Amino acid sequence: MLRRNCLLLFLCFLFEQSSCAPFQSRPGQEWPHSQTGPLAAGRNGGSRGFQRVKRGWVWNQFFVLEEYMGSDPQYVGKLHTDLDKGDSAVKYTLSGDGAGTIFTIDQITGDIHALRSLDREVKPYYTLRAQAVDIETNRPLEPESEFVIKVQDINDNEPKFLEGPYTASVPEMSPVGTYVMKVTATDADDPTYGNSARVVYSILHGQPYFSVDPKTGVIRTALPNMDREMKELYQVLIQAKDMGGQLGGLAGTTTINITLSDVNDNPPRFSKSIFHLRVPESSAVGSAVGRIKAHDLDIGKNAEVEYNIVPGDGGAMFDITTNEHNQEGIIMLKKPLDYETKKAYTFKVEASNAHLDPRFHNFGPFKDTATVKINVLDVDEPPVFSKPSYAMDVYEDTPQGTIIGAVTAQDLDAGNSPVSDLDSFFDIDPVRGTISTNELLDRESIAQHNISVVATKVNNPVLTSKVAVTVHVLDINEFPPELAMPYETFVCESAKVGQVIQVISARDQDLPQAGQKFSFKSPQEGVKTKNFTIRDFGNNTAGVMTLRGGFKRRSQEIYHLPVVIEDGGLQTLSSTGTLTIRVCGCDTDGSLLTCSAEAIFLPVGLSTGALIAILVCIVILLGKTSQLFCD
Repeated sequence: MLRRNCLLLFLCFLFEQSSCAPFQSRPGQEWPHSQTGPLAAGRNGGSRGFQRVKRGWVWNQFFVLEEYMGSDPQYVGKLHTDLDKGDSAVKYTLSGDGAGTIFTIDQITGDIHALRSLDREVKPYYTLRAQAVDIETNRPLEPESEFVIKVQDINDNEPKFLEGPYTASVPEMSPVGTYVMKVTATDADDPTYGNSARVVYSILHGQPYFSVDPKTGVIRTALPNMDREMKELYQVLIQAKDMGGQLGGLAGTTTINITLSDVNDNPPRFSKSIFHLRVPESSAVGSAVGRIKAHDLDIGKNAEVEYNIVPGDGGAMFDITTNEHNQEGIIMLKKPLDYETKKAYTFKVEASNAHLDPRFHNFGPFKDTATVKINVLDVDEPPVFSKPSYAMDVYEDTPQGTIIGAVTAQDLDAGNSPVSDLDSFFDIDPVRGTISTNELLDRESIAQHNISVVATKVNNPVLTSKVAVTVHVLDINEFPPELAMPYETFVCESAKVGQVIQVISARDQDLPQAGQKFSFKSPQEGVKTKNFTIRDFGNNTAGVMTLRGGFKRRSQEIYHLPVVIEDGGLQTLSSTGTLTIRVCGCDTDGSLLTCSAEAIFLPVGLSTGALIAILVCIVILLGKTSQLFCD
C-alpha cells in the first residue's frame, strides 16, 4: 500500500509540474480576436464598448489521476485568457459533468480542482464547458468553450480469471507439448495506456509437469511419459500479472485440476503363477469350480480381461469365462468328474487385454499366463450298476428257482453292494445279484415283466441305486393251430373241376420267435378224393379246390371236408378241422342265389328262417281276416 501511495504522489508531482503548460496558448488553438469591449475600455478610461480580442486560452482536455488519496483537492488545471490582466476583472465559470460536485473552479484564478477521488473503471472522462465573463456585469467576454477531463488510469486492478477454478484432462503418456487447455485473465485497467492491462502468465505450482505460454495462457505438458498409475491428479497454480510481469505489477491466480486420463499401457498380470483349486466329483456340469484373477492397473475398458485355457490337459473338462463386473476368470465344469477315474487336472490359463492400443505394443506382450491345478475330491456316492438297464429271456413254464440272469452293482468307494428286487415273480441273490424264477410263468398271461432292482451302499444304506430289468417270457409250443374262423363254404352246382371255392387260414395261441408258420393238407395225403381237396399255398393260407363238376343239391346238399393244420414249432403240433361245404345255386357269373332244396321256388336271397317268419305272419293275417268275416 505504501508503494502504491508513493507511486501516486510521484505521478501527481509530475502532473502538477506540467499541468500549466497544456492550458497556455498553443499555436492554432486560440479564440478569435475581438475589439476591446466596454469592460476593457472602462478600465482604460474609455467608453464601454465590447472589443473583440484574440482568445487567450486554448485547451482540448485535462487529465486527473484516478484513485487520488491526498488530503487536499487534486489540482486538475488552470483556465486563463489574455483578457485577464490580473486585476480580478474576469470571472471564470464551469458547467457540465460533475461541475460543482466533482470539479470546482476558482472564479478569479481559473484553477480547477477535483473534490474527490475518481475511478476510471467507473467513468473514464467528464465533458465540461468553461466561459470567461465580466466580473461586474457578468457579461461573457468570450464564447463558451467545451473541454474534456479524462481520468488518467493507474494500475489499480489486478488480472482476474473469471471462470476459474478449472478442470482439464490429458491422456497419460502424452508427449511433451501436448495441449491441455487455455486460460484467460482479464484486467479492468486501460489497455491503451501504459502496461497496466498487459498480462503475462506463469506457473507458480505444477512444474516440471506442465508449462504455460506467457502470452496466450495455453497450458501444455512439459514432462514426457507421465503415468496415471503413478499419479493421476495434478493441481496447477497459474498466475496472471499485469505491467508485463514487471516488478510492481498486480497479479491474480487460479487453480487448474488436471487429470491424466487412462490409456492401455499396462498388461494384465496374475498375482501368482499357480492357482490351486478343489472341486467335489459330484459337481454338476456347468457349475463354477473356482475363480482366478489377473489384475490390470488400467481402468475402464482398458482393464477388461479375456481368459482362455491353453489347449492341453484340462481343455476338454473345463471352460473359463470373464465376470464383467470384477474381471475375474470363472472356471466352469464342462464334463462330469470321476474321482475314481482321475483325481487331478493341471492346465494353463492365459489372460489378455480385450482392447489393445497399438501405440504401446513396444511395451511387451499384453498378456500373462498362470497354471491352474484342480484336485478332484472323493464324494460318498451310491453304488453304480454295470449297465444302465438289463434284459433277460426265460421260457414260460420254466421250473421255479431257475436262474435266468444276473445284475452287478459296484460301490466305487469300496466294492460290490447288496441288491434286492421289487417283483414277486422273481427272486434275487442279494450278494451275487443272480435273478431266478419264483413262480411258473405263462406267456399268454404276461408276456413281459418289468422289474426294478435296488442296490444299497454297505456302510450308508441311505445311498441307493435302482436299475430296470426287463424279462421277456418266451413262448413254448403248447397249443396246436386251428382254423382262423368258422368258414361258411359253398360250391356252385355249375362249378368246374379245379376251381378254388374257399381260401382258409389258421391261428395259434403260441408265439414263436420267428413268427407263425402253418401248413395245410387233407387227412389222407396222396389219396385222391372224388369231390374236394386242400391246396397249400405256402404263405400260411390254403385253398379248397373242387375235384369234379356237376354238383346237384337234390342229390347231396352238404359235404364235410377234414383239414389237417400243422404249426412250425420245434415240437410240431397239429389239429384237424372240418369244413362244411354247401351246394348252392348260382347265376352265370358265379354269384350265390340259393343253397337249400326247399327254397328253389322262393325268392332268391331269403334264408330259411326269414321264410318261416313270413309264413307265420301270413297265417296270423289269415286268422284275423276269418275272424272278421265271422263277426
